[in-house]
Amino acid sequence: MTAIESVTLDVADVSAAHRFYTTAFGLDTTRIRLRDAQPPTTGFRGFTLSLTVSQPATVNALFEAGLAAGATTLKPAAKSLWGYGGVLQAPDGAIWKIATSAKKDTGPADRKIDQIVLLLGVADIAASKRFYVEQGLTVGKSFGRVYVEFAAESSPIKLALYRRRALAKDAGVAPDGTGSHRITIAGDTDPFTDPDGFAWEAAHDRSLR
Repeated sequence: MTAIESVTLDVADVSAAHRFYTTAFGLDTTRIRLRDAQPPTTGFRGFTLSLTVSQPATVNALFEAGLAAGATTLKPAAKSLWGYGGVLQAPDGAIWKIATSAKKDTGPADRKIDQIVLLLGVADIAASKRFYVEQGLTVGKSFGRVYVEFAAESSPIKLALYRRRALAKDAGVAPDGTGSHRITIAGDTDPFTDPDGFAWEAAHDRSLR
């Protein structure tokens, strides 16, 4: 496996979720797919999605568009040690971080997204890293038992692993949660479920909307 083709979010209302993602972020259903399903879940779902952009003005533009489309603020956009960003929760419950490593604007605001990053909150970084390497992913960056980022190569969505409690703190939510993650990851792979219960499927097997 070398690439994530798309991620699918289980949502209560596909039409409403589609309106949100196209209006707020300009995303189509090629990379972020939607499925009409409501498996039981409570609290933190164990993952976040990040939109990385080029400058703070773009963060603000996407953040404001998300709020206008019905999202709620988990962390207001602000400067940090690593750059500038904020966290929103979409109406369907998915958590989105919008961020840039730049601290100053270099041009007028736009809404161009440079990359989508899927961060999975895991119980054991070393075990999950080993598992994904065995699935065929290549480690791009690794910071001990804290964070692992896999090489994106040709993938439109980058995969990274973070300790679950640290990811929840970064998102501005409590770490506790049970039930479905309400996400399925599609890639050039046979179906499998990782050590933390995240389900993967073969991209060509999708029967999704």
